[in-house]
Amino acid sequence: MDVTLLWVLSAALILLGLAGTVLPVLPGTVLIWAGIVLGAWIDDFSKVSVATVVFISVVGLVAWGLDYAAGLLGAKKAGASKQALLGAALGTVLGLFMGLVGVLFMPLVGAAIGEYLARKDQSRAVKVGLSTWLGIMLGLLAKVVLAFVMVGVFVATLLI
Repeated sequence: MDVTLLWVLSAALILLGLAGTVLPVLPGTVLIWAGIVLGAWIDDFSKVSVATVVFISVVGLVAWGLDYAAGLLGAKKAGASKQALLGAALGTVLGLFMGLVGVLFMPLVGAAIGEYLARKDQSRAVKVGLSTWLGIMLGLLAKVVLAFVMVGVFVATLLI
């Protein structure tokens, strides 16, 4: 296969992965990682060493874990019920069909509705919804920062 085509594929995977850090339908960090591994492989790991790929892999795993754990930690800190967690998950799925606004805010709505159904306490439902949403947003921010760290380390090692 042509080396130029492989580099284009590597860059496309990385760019698609960066988009995937905010679009939940795409596995962002996995795509970035795949593009980086492909880029390192193209050059036979001479510029981007195996050790660098391992470091980037660890950063990617941390980003992936934070993405899932942050919303749950926010909900747990607020004392969310199982129904609130289920509501946040359902809200996330429904939000996928509503564009970026849906992706950002439907987990909050889902968590609040789930908590209200579980405890019939409106103020608690709002608190749980907001805490869940805040956790998700902090996780998203951390994932985006770590994704750019992955790409930055890759690009820096290519240019050095």
